[in-house]
Amino acid sequence: MRAAHEEGDVDRGGGGVKQGTAYVEPPQTEAAGRKDRTVLVIGGAGYIGSVLVRDLLRRGYRVRVIDNLLYGHGSSLADLAEEPGFSFIRGDFCDNGVVDRSLRGVTDVVLLAALVGDPICRKYPELATRTNREGPAALFDLLHGRRIGKFIFASTCSNYGEMDDDGYADEERELKPLSLYAETKVHFENHIIRNAPRVDFCPVILRLSTAFGISRRMRFDLTVSEFTRALALRRELCVYDEDTWRPYCHVSDIAEAMLRVIESPSETVRGRVFNVGSRENNYTKKMLVDAVLAAVGGGTVRYQKGGADRRNYRVSFDAIQSRLGYRARFRIEDSVRALAAAIRNGLFDDVDSRKNFYGNHSIEARDPR
Repeated sequence: MRAAHEEGDVDRGGGGVKQGTAYVEPPQTEAAGRKDRTVLVIGGAGYIGSVLVRDLLRRGYRVRVIDNLLYGHGSSLADLAEEPGFSFIRGDFCDNGVVDRSLRGVTDVVLLAALVGDPICRKYPELATRTNREGPAALFDLLHGRRIGKFIFASTCSNYGEMDDDGYADEERELKPLSLYAETKVHFENHIIRNAPRVDFCPVILRLSTAFGISRRMRFDLTVSEFTRALALRRELCVYDEDTWRPYCHVSDIAEAMLRVIESPSETVRGRVFNVGSRENNYTKKMLVDAVLAAVGGGTVRYQKGGADRRNYRVSFDAIQSRLGYRARFRIEDSVRALAAAIRNGLFDDVDSRKNFYGNHSIEARDPR
């Protein structure tokens, strides 16, 4: 699923120039040094965003974050308040006025903000539709004429749904969303692909594997960290449908993929879809449990069939490796050992008392408008 390039003349919105089938960035973006680029990270206080923001700052970019802090997780960025080159706006990116103010001086945009995951979308379906479908489409249209370079959309490999063969899903695989969450992601992907030829910025879709790894806004409602915490604390773990496959990717590797896109020539990535992860981190749930058991020295696991989540897919990452030279560095086994040690040493003793901070369970904080 890729958007075709179209021939055109000089863009009239103040952005890049289409020359034949090539798209040339405006001079203040691709040709500029990192210190002259400001990346707007929408949803930058979240599990992935709080890692990406720090990586961008370390590499010399200026960073602005919009986040409405739906889960009361502002402390994930609090230590950056005095950091040169960092700014934060508490607000809803579905509000065009907030976006308009936030885009001033911005050269690149990363959209991470969403109601992420099947459970939270089922719980708040109207908000999920607004945040994951309507808001992104309005944002995409607002970016035209703003002299933006890259626009990166964080989509999901959940879009592949349930595969009925033993192959690996590449970016051309038919999408079979099985949840409202995945449906909203596919809907906006289609909006991007349909409109990419007409806009004066460089849109890129990244289908992310299920994230794992330690973050300033840690989540213990995701598979790797959930399994690790339960078994590290010697609690019984119930696992449904242990033979189903998922791809996993460390939060730092996800951030690196986004940085690769930002720093790649536009003609290499414009209008493209990339799966993000590594073939080695395609795991069944049983394989994942075995890795955690080895890391923590055993535990009690009960397996059951007939779970509500039917997703079952293995994913190919050949495209991002061959086109961008991207390689994921973190393997599940190494991360699980580090996380288990952190849990056992008391670094996450407040999880039960701060459930919402550590997971997308319910919305406790809203943007004051």
